[in-house]
Amino acid sequence: MIPNDHFDRLERVERVAHRMDRAFRLPFTSIRLGWDSVIGLVPGIGDTLALAPAAWIVNEAREMGAPTILLGRMAGNIAIDWMVGLLPLVGDILDVGYKANTRNARLLRDWLEHRDRIPEAQPVPFVEPTPAPAAAA
Repeated sequence: MIPNDHFDRLERVERVAHRMDRAFRLPFTSIRLGWDSVIGLVPGIGDTLALAPAAWIVNEAREMGAPTILLGRMAGNIAIDWMVGLLPLVGDILDVGYKANTRNARLLRDWLEHRDRIPEAQPVPFVEPTPAPAAAA
């Protein structure tokens, strides 16, 4: 079971990811975008400013004990989102579809749920070997 502290933190991570990636729906479409896309429209610094909440999500995962490989995948998602967002206009359009924060929140949830399903390794009790019977002479 996910510890209450981790569950509360995961809920905060998912709320931030929702605000950054899916807070608004474009009228007359099913396209959702968030503050990451809106901030990304500011030339030059928008996508860099959007790194702060993304980095916070990765830090929360680190503090919950996420393995290095997971943190690396999360950082990779952020790097892709940032690099794509740097492309003028085309990058802004692609950025709406990538949703790195949502991907990272999902990775964190999956890891926490998977970690919970794997029982802790139980120590194997030591058993004294029984002596072999003496051979009859």
